[in-house]
Amino acid sequence: MVADETSLMESASRLNPALAVVDLSLERAGGLAWLARLRAGSPGIKVVVISVHDEPGVIRAAKAAGADAFVLKRAIASDLIPAAEAVLAGRPFPPNGAE
Repeated sequence: MVADETSLMESASRLNPALAVVDLSLERAGGLAWLARLRAGSPGIKVVVISVHDEPGVIRAAKAAGADAFVLKRAIASDLIPAAEAVLAGRPFPPNGAE
């Protein structure tokens, strides 16, 4: 577990994980630029973004920035494991493509 963007980048580089679950609250003024940096530094990593924000624009922005899946915190108990399994298997989450 990391607390900030710098720690995320350093840990991903050192550990080379297959999957990162990142809270959207990690972002600061740079928006979702951290996602591009994470992908550049850790090619092949799958990223599940979690957030309390359920606005369609937020979800679209995360997906457009490169998130493989978006999970709402209010549904984390039911959706996080299926989202992780789906993206690791190369499948979309949710399966029908709708959030």
